[in-house]
Amino acid sequence: MTYITRATAAAGALLAAVSLLATQPARAAAHDGFPRNWLHLTVTRGDAHSGDTRRTLLLCDPPLGHAQAAQACAELAAADGDITRIPPKHVFCPMIYAPVTARARGQWNGRHVVYQETFSNRCVMNGRTGSVFALDD
Repeated sequence: MTYITRATAAAGALLAAVSLLATQPARAAAHDGFPRNWLHLTVTRGDAHSGDTRRTLLLCDPPLGHAQAAQACAELAAADGDITRIPPKHVFCPMIYAPVTARARGQWNGRHVVYQETFSNRCVMNGRTGSVFALDD
């Protein structure tokens, strides 16, 4: 009986701590050493999961993650973290079908980010998403 009482008390204390943390503003976490703006990015050759996947963790405070991290973070900041709102570049891409699937999961200004799209080739992907998925450069 003592074990059950202790377990119940411990569970109650844990629940109270989680409830307290859940009511704190999302911005408070950024001051505790956790980045506010980050995305786990993957680019997979093909339109399904394959062995040829490049991935990185893009951090934006300061920009880290790949060679164009600063540009990618600036583009994301201008679009408020919404990859679909990044203005498309005016580029001419070859009409070669070599599909790539771009995925992003993470957090931007306290909001969850989930993105996935398959493009006809890497040039089209870069033209539509800017520097965010430019992992090969």
